[in-house]
This record gives sequence, structure tokens and C-alpha cells, in this order.
Amino acid sequence: MPDTHIPLDGAKIRAFMHEVAEELPISAAQRTVIVVGGALLAWNQLRDSTRDVDSVTPIDEDLRAAAGVVAARHDLIPTWLNDAAAAFRPVTFNERQCTVLLEDPRLRVLGAPFTQVFLMKLYRVTAQDYDDLIRIWPLCTFDSPKQAADLFFEAYPHAPEDEHLAQFIAEIAKQASDPVRHQ
Repeated sequence: MPDTHIPLDGAKIRAFMHEVAEELPISAAQRTVIVVGGALLAWNQLRDSTRDVDSVTPIDEDLRAAAGVVAARHDLIPTWLNDAAAAFRPVTFNERQCTVLLEDPRLRVLGAPFTQVFLMKLYRVTAQDYDDLIRIWPLCTFDSPKQAADLFFEAYPHAPEDEHLAQFIAEIAKQASDPVRHQ
């Protein structure tokens, strides 16, 4: 059984995504994967590694099969490339704002805007997500913690109201600007 804890750093993720592209049928339409979460941070060397590659775009049967071949080849979990994050895609998500990470005739890999990743991680914060929020705050385009909170509720209109969210984000921004934390 594959090791569920093989760390995927940015270089491995890039290499594995190239391999997925090579495994896709040549005559098929180009697939698109929009990378979010820890995989995007690892790709951009903002985090050492992650366990999987989350996409906010659906993974079709051919893409899942290609990822399965790569998983078997490298002893990865079968779901190392998955679309579980699609359930958390903000309603305000705009694919045109993504960055091209890999362009292949069979596979296009995009990186979600850090502002959107911030909102997604804010949706259900774990300890790892909190650290990620601190790492990516400086890369976001928010004017203020209040604007970030307002955009969160726009992105997730079904989320329960939280009068303390802007204050929570202000603490993240404060920690992100703390030079001691970055040593």
C-alpha cells in the first residue's frame, strides 16, 4: 500500500504534473487543473511540502487515470491529485486571474490567485492553514483586514456572520509583518 505521508515539495509536484501530462492521450482536449492550498504554496516555495495536490477544477476520468499511473510509479496515494477543493471554491473565483504554472498541449496547470487561496483557507482554518495564511498575507491584494473579511463574506455568502473575522485577519496581518517570525 502506498505511503500516505510522502512529502510533495514544489520540485516533485512540478515533475509529477509533467508526468501526468505525458500520460494523457495526445489527441484529447487540453485539461486544466487549478492548483490551490498547500500544493500552490509548495510550488512557489512558500512551504516545504504538502501531502497532495488540490484542484478547484473537476478531475475527469482520463486525468484521474493519468494521475493514477504517476501515483503507482512513485508510490503515492491514489488521490495525490484531487478535486476535493472544488467544494470550497469561492463564488467570486475568476479563472482569468490565475497564473500559468505549466503549459502542455495535454495539460494546463494554473495557480489560483493568493487572494482567493487566502479566502479559501480562511473558510476552515486548521493550524497548518493559519501558518499558510500568515505566509501568503503579504502576497494578497487586500487593502485591509476589513476588506479581506468583506471579500470573504462575498466569496462565501452562505458562511455564518462573524463579527470578529476582521480582527482575526488583522492578527494574521500583524504576524505576517513581524520580522522575528521570518527568521
